[in-house]
Amino acid sequence: MWDSSNPYSLYFRIIQFALNPKAVSIPEVTGLDWRSLYEFSSGQALTGVVFGAVEKLNDKRIDKTLLLNWFAESEQIKRRNVDLNKQCIRVIDEYKTAGFDCCILKGQGNALLYPDFYKRSPGDIDIWIKDANRQQLLDYLKDKGKNLIGMHYQHIEYVENGIPIELHLMPCSDNNPLYHHRLQKWFKDNSQDNWENWVKLPDGEGNVTIPTTQFNIIYQLAHMQGHFFDEGIGLRQMTDYYLLLKSIDLPNGRKDIYEKTLRYLGLYKFAGAVMFVMREVFALEFSRMIALVDEKRGKSLMEVILKGGNFGRESGITNHNKFSKFFIKTKRSIGLVVEYPAEALCEPFFRFWHFVWRLV
Repeated sequence: MWDSSNPYSLYFRIIQFALNPKAVSIPEVTGLDWRSLYEFSSGQALTGVVFGAVEKLNDKRIDKTLLLNWFAESEQIKRRNVDLNKQCIRVIDEYKTAGFDCCILKGQGNALLYPDFYKRSPGDIDIWIKDANRQQLLDYLKDKGKNLIGMHYQHIEYVENGIPIELHLMPCSDNNPLYHHRLQKWFKDNSQDNWENWVKLPDGEGNVTIPTTQFNIIYQLAHMQGHFFDEGIGLRQMTDYYLLLKSIDLPNGRKDIYEKTLRYLGLYKFAGAVMFVMREVFALEFSRMIALVDEKRGKSLMEVILKGGNFGRESGITNHNKFSKFFIKTKRSIGLVVEYPAEALCEPFFRFWHFVWRLV
């Protein structure tokens, strides 16, 4: 288990307390440095989630100015969620009306799993368009006068009403060509229920389509692995995945029903590392894990999470220019070859190919 003397251990117990509305075991917070907890939660994009625990703990020793600032940020997160709900409903309706089958990836769909929907820090809007044709989407965006800001292999990005929107041609990609091909085939073969999987968003006065839970188990793991090999991954994404795993029932804790798929898609090693984080940070029950805990890779992943924060923004990689980033990321990939040879060896080549592809 994670070293209980580690200062992060108390932070983890507070996160567990925040995510379990029926929790009866209250963390002992005597002597807790509340500002350090605030800075940690902010770096991991868990400001609202952890504030939920602060509200429940109601500790009178917390600095009043810090408490008021934390409350204000939590309220801002709530307002952004309300606004994003309305935008998601509007965007889904727009593309459905235009004849595109589509669904919302991650984001507001994940927020539905939280004890308090409004505590999750929202990002942009990701929409997966079924059988998308890049030129067809570009023509549509041009015809509608959309503000196009980016073109990637996976998606096209534009801004509307101040919110970045990504139109995905595929949910995510893989650095390894073989696993990428298998992953895209798996997405196509297992997405048939996504396009009509309607859910109601609170305060949005409407519904959106999101992927099924079983689809998300594989997709969101692949998405996290992609970010892990890019600039990093943080606890917000891990929190999403923890709540996703809590929402499924594995018959008699049968991990083997996922093992074949995870190995086929090249995700099994990373899944074992993620299960270590699920155990140490969230105390996830063994019966809900989709792979055996991999302590060695898990500790390496935990180090990336704790040092890098949300999407690796605390690691310093994002502060360099593109030329420097290329060599920093390549060096990092080389350091991961022993643990993830198939993915790490391909990562610099995929990144270089993608750079040339975007130029062309």
